[in-house]
Amino acid sequence: MDIILLERIEKLGQMGDVVSVKPGFARNFLLPKGKALRANEANKKHFEAQRAQLEAEDLKRKEEAESVAAKMSDMKVVLIRQAGDAGQLYGSVTARDVADSVKEAGVTIGRSQVALDKPIKTIGLHEVRVELHPDVIVSVTANVARSQDEAETQEATGAAVMSLAQQEEAEMAAEADAAAEAAAAAAGAVAEQADDVFEEGAADAAVAEAEAVVEDAAADHSEPVPAPAAEEASEETPEET
Repeated sequence: MDIILLERIEKLGQMGDVVSVKPGFARNFLLPKGKALRANEANKKHFEAQRAQLEAEDLKRKEEAESVAAKMSDMKVVLIRQAGDAGQLYGSVTARDVADSVKEAGVTIGRSQVALDKPIKTIGLHEVRVELHPDVIVSVTANVARSQDEAETQEATGAAVMSLAQQEEAEMAAEADAAAEAAAAAAGAVAEQADDVFEEGAADAAVAEAEAVVEDAAADHSEPVPAPAAEEASEETPEET
């Protein structure tokens, strides 16, 4: 479906552009939200007649959005939720929850302005995009925690608070990594020492020489030893009488 954009739409175009979109997207979002018109001759003429006014109104909205954005600079909101030991929420945090938290912090925004692709389902610090105007985007940090104390810890450390089991698992993994690095360093040291002791090719020559000596010794032992000569009879056989 061809439509006329009444404001800048990310990844679509600027105000006044005629673009083609899927019918469902146009009917369910762009047209009812007043962000576009069907691209027919009547609407094109109407838009051109109203262009100057629409641009002035858009500029005013942008200035208001920039004023709100200044109040939301580096904004952080805390949302207390129940969660299991692994940090999985018993429920979720939605765009409406974030909008309500921002309102409690002193700035009113609409739920539709919170660009949350999917609900938040774990504790921790989550960056949430807020679209105040097509040209004015801000980011809000949603600190989702089990308690206020936990939220303060996450704020100080910049990471989600782990359970005791998760901490032990992380410590074991760190110890394993350290052991692997130590083993690799030791192997490298041994190799360097070997290079210092033996000149290039000397080690191979020494091994070859040792093998030759062993082979010669084995050959000497493998030759048959001659049997001792039979002793001559020291006495003659007595004659018969």
